[in-house]
Amino acid sequence: MSTVEQFGYRQELKRSLGFADLMIYGLIFMVPIAPFGIFGGVFQSSGGMVALAYIIGLVAMAFTALSYSQMAQAFPMAGSVYTYAGRGISAPVGFIAGWAILLDYILVPSLLYLIASLAMNSFVPGIPVWGWLVIFVLLNTAVNYMGIQMTARITRVMLVAELAVLAIFLVIGGIALAQGKAQAGAFTPIFEPSTFTWTLVFGAAATAVLSFLGFDGISTLAEENKEDGRRLGRSMVAALGLAAVLFVAQTWVAALLMPDRAQLIAKGDENGDAFYRMAEFAGGHWLSVLTAVATAIAWGFANSLVAQAATSRLLFAMARDRMLPSFLAKVHPRHKVPVNATLAVAVLSLGIGLYMSSLENYGIPLLSQLVNFGAMTAFLILHVAVVVHHWFRRRSGNVWAHVVAPAIGFLVLAAVVYNTKLVTQTVGLIWLAAGLVILGVSYLVGRRPVLPSEVK
Repeated sequence: MSTVEQFGYRQELKRSLGFADLMIYGLIFMVPIAPFGIFGGVFQSSGGMVALAYIIGLVAMAFTALSYSQMAQAFPMAGSVYTYAGRGISAPVGFIAGWAILLDYILVPSLLYLIASLAMNSFVPGIPVWGWLVIFVLLNTAVNYMGIQMTARITRVMLVAELAVLAIFLVIGGIALAQGKAQAGAFTPIFEPSTFTWTLVFGAAATAVLSFLGFDGISTLAEENKEDGRRLGRSMVAALGLAAVLFVAQTWVAALLMPDRAQLIAKGDENGDAFYRMAEFAGGHWLSVLTAVATAIAWGFANSLVAQAATSRLLFAMARDRMLPSFLAKVHPRHKVPVNATLAVAVLSLGIGLYMSSLENYGIPLLSQLVNFGAMTAFLILHVAVVVHHWFRRRSGNVWAHVVAPAIGFLVLAAVVYNTKLVTQTVGLIWLAAGLVILGVSYLVGRRPVLPSEVK
């Protein structure tokens, strides 16, 4: 098994995670009930073809997972796409890839905390949105500070709870359909001729992809994986496949039961409660409350818990290579976690979340799109890294894994990025331009990105 020492690093993090731990981590990061929270937005933007939007999102992410798997075997280190692009192409490209995905990793905990805090505030209005933000941030930071094994144990419990809620919804939804409550034809969730256009569906897929983001977070735990890189890659593919089945199943049922379909498509889901209104129509008020509370806990605790862990590992890897301030590379001597990076993520998440909570619309749509833009831009670089490293450098003969699959993944993602909203593209490009400026300044002051030499 390859080790970090082969690439010029010391093994500082604790290797304690197996295949099941990694797969569960990825599932929790993706949130098996993630569509509950963004169902209305995807339904509107897809013209009712919400299941199709998730299927296209799966195709894009499936090829990305294959590319991640190839690079995880080659470079079993923390840092995700930053490491893979840096080692697979060059250190400067790695910095840009890391900078791009930071837009995802830095913003996603804030987005999760904000959505969960809004949901909890609707049930317990005595605690303001900012109060729930503080509670969620403090709780998750405490768990992550105690070590990756503590995080892994809690994610197992949360996964069981989420799957139980999902099972209840699917059973009640199935009963409702059997009782004749369907509001549309059986196949309209994947094809509605009156609204279908490829531009529409790819645009909706850009939002649906948000639910799949998280399988890639498994790669940030490479230095805490106690098995070989192949098992790490397989855990990503397995987590993505299981999540996809769950996403398509729940959105298909929900789309068939959605009342006021035309109004939702025309006016959107301003209050973010379309799924819960559908749940009440299907099974009563109790089902609406159950799905809403489960969403709040899943996004605000379980998902943001692993998101904070993944983000801290990315910051740790970049700081270790002197591409971010070195204090972020400090590892706790007893808990074996990147302690300063973990605390930094908490502070950033709280600050961004509190600022957004003061805005009239909370900035949730923009945050969601920016998270996706950052991730997908980094994934585009990842696909290029697979071809450059394996096909050109290593002279691999595996045409499918090292040329065809990454090329397909690149083209699908490029189509999704192209169909994102203009404001998202503008802000995302400004972020990338800032990264290029930082990279240029680094060269000017003599601190060009250099990775530790691989031991021959």
